[in-house]
Amino acid sequence: MSLVVDLGQLETMTGGDAALAVEALGIFRQSAELWTKLLDASAEPEQWADAAHGIKGAARSVGAMQLGDVCEVAEKLGREGHPTAVEAGVAISAVKDRLGEALEAIAHVEHQLMMRRTFEGVRLG
Repeated sequence: MSLVVDLGQLETMTGGDAALAVEALGIFRQSAELWTKLLDASAEPEQWADAAHGIKGAARSVGAMQLGDVCEVAEKLGREGHPTAVEAGVAISAVKDRLGEALEAIAHVEHQLMMRRTFEGVRLG
């Protein structure tokens, strides 16, 4: 799980403020429901590329760097021409898989930050 969320990145982005980190993680979790609805391989590539773009930025801001990376690949695929249904499905599945992993890790981190009220001692896995 430690590879799923970079706690150092999260701490840097929130200035070490655990309460702000909890708020950012909560917003990320809530937004994930909307993004998931937009990640539809049968939709226009522009739609899921836009969703991947949104997830990419949000993921990187909370330290979910692997998720950001797969979103970058999906976004590029959706914007650069006409992907096949198989290519779209593979890219979107990768985003959804990493998003699920990130949400699990984020819930774990969020809980620890709420209990400790500091980044000190927060761990993944």
